[in-house]
Amino acid sequence: MKSLEITWDEKKYRATVGCADGPVSVHRNCAFCMHCKGVFIGERLYPVPQESVMRSFSSSGSSDEALMSAAMQFNTLVSDATAIGCGDEEHLGFKSRYRR
Repeated sequence: MKSLEITWDEKKYRATVGCADGPVSVHRNCAFCMHCKGVFIGERLYPVPQESVMRSFSSSGSSDEALMSAAMQFNTLVSDATAIGCGDEEHLGFKSRYRR
């Protein structure tokens, strides 16, 4: 797993990382990419909340509301983050977490 440093714009509104696809939005791309393993806040890696919700879909019947809540939690984590943990070792770029 590699660590991709988050770069913020001057207003701290848009967060981007360097991806195989070029600079991408953390909120629009990483949140929905299956390569995203978590968010680094300091030295600690916080796992992607969407992953645990997706795992529970088949067993507990999680809802769309649970996915939306996980996405909001991801965005909250990103606001304090310094980097994204990325599992794209083959340098393939974005791959949707929700299409298999």
